[in-house]
Amino acid sequence: QPHTLVPADEVRGEGIFIRFNEAKIVACLKKHAVRDRADAFFETHQKWRRARYIEPPEEGFPGMRYILIHSFAHALMRQMALESGYASASIRERIYARAAEQEGGPMAGILIYTAAPDSEGTLGGLVSLGQPETLSRHVSKALEAARLCASDPLCAEHPPSQRGRTLHAAACHACTFTPETSCERGNKYLDRSTLVKTIERDDLAFFE
Repeated sequence: QPHTLVPADEVRGEGIFIRFNEAKIVACLKKHAVRDRADAFFETHQKWRRARYIEPPEEGFPGMRYILIHSFAHALMRQMALESGYASASIRERIYARAAEQEGGPMAGILIYTAAPDSEGTLGGLVSLGQPETLSRHVSKALEAARLCASDPLCAEHPPSQRGRTLHAAACHACTFTPETSCERGNKYLDRSTLVKTIERDDLAFFE
């Protein structure tokens, strides 16, 4: 039998995995304001796909669970890039977001990691930030930075696009976006108002 060869690449890296409290995630998603925001995002999602002739337009919507966790991952990645010594483009995310009724669910977690073919990803910068005595401080800093944006009030007032031009709400390059290589969704499905109170919305925040 001939051998089957596939391309491979050995990488080295480090990362931090954070799991959310499932009961608190469910409670947040049940809030009336969050359900309304989900409907607006779903409508935008469909219009965005129709504008690009992607059928069926209703498929592929990740839901508000994903948007909440994804927004938190971006806030934390930006904070950790400042503290770890890694370039922001060297830090990546992996989002685990599934409802209880989905196969393999429930899931609510993030993996923030760095991986490279050289030894850069083994310096220990991310791991040191994930130690219990320091992680809470960095989470607090990340959430505090998400409250205000240099582009406010325009950024905070940005709802899910009614014409399907964009797939984000209160998010921009000044506060939430990361390099394209770092985000698994190309800076889509983001909304910092789901994390903390902003100058526009105070009824969506997961972190009171």
